[in-house]
Amino acid sequence: MSHAPLKLEAAGVKLAFYNERMKRQLVVLGGIDLTVREGELVSIVGPSGCGKSTFLSAVDGLVKVNGGTIKVDGKTVSAPGPDRAMVFQQDSLFPWRTVLRNVMYGLELQKRLSKDEMRKRASDLVELVGLGGFAEHYPHELSGGMRQRVNIARALAPDPELLLLDEPFAALDAQTREFMQVELLKILARAKKTALFITHQIDEAIILSHRVAVFSARPARIKALIDIDLPAARTLEVKLSPRFRELQDHIWRLIQEESAPMAKVG
Repeated sequence: MSHAPLKLEAAGVKLAFYNERMKRQLVVLGGIDLTVREGELVSIVGPSGCGKSTFLSAVDGLVKVNGGTIKVDGKTVSAPGPDRAMVFQQDSLFPWRTVLRNVMYGLELQKRLSKDEMRKRASDLVELVGLGGFAEHYPHELSGGMRQRVNIARALAPDPELLLLDEPFAALDAQTREFMQVELLKILARAKKTALFITHQIDEAIILSHRVAVFSARPARIKALIDIDLPAARTLEVKLSPRFRELQDHIWRLIQEESAPMAKVG
């Protein structure tokens, strides 16, 4: 993985918003340096309100940075583009479209493929995420975990270079969430995708990731970048290993150190 080409390169990324009511700048990102290599999944964790989702939005091009650069495949990010796709907490599926037609939506906007090619690609992705028998179902007929699978398939449909996942399993119950963690790893491996993943759950970050970036309190910087030296074939059983617990304790302490100053300010 360390020899794979760079997919994402963030260098000195700074971002501040002007608060009209308070008449002052709110500095959210204080200089983020982060790289993600092809085929890698990197998770970002940190104290609440530290700027994790803001950084993800900047990588997607939804918000403009005030300093530094973000590059995907060597090209500077200045706006949203087809080389990136975002998956949010809520599935945001169109209730009037079937599973297949929800997955086809991005392809219809791109207008690169014929109708038959779009249906074929969407059908393949529905199979890939394990929903082969549900292509003609509507979102209200699916469970929460199934809807998020459709959401992931829809994000994969335009064949993005980088998948951006903003707490995609936060709305799921604990059991479904654990199941979806393992399923996501399978989906990304089959689709050969690179991903940046935001989560509040330390165990989720560890089981999914090649590396975990710990953000400091706002204005965010990278406090630590931790290699997850667990077996490549991850299953839920890995959570029972002593090394998993060591990593969990280490990351928790790092976040706790950053949360204490924020608590005092609050």
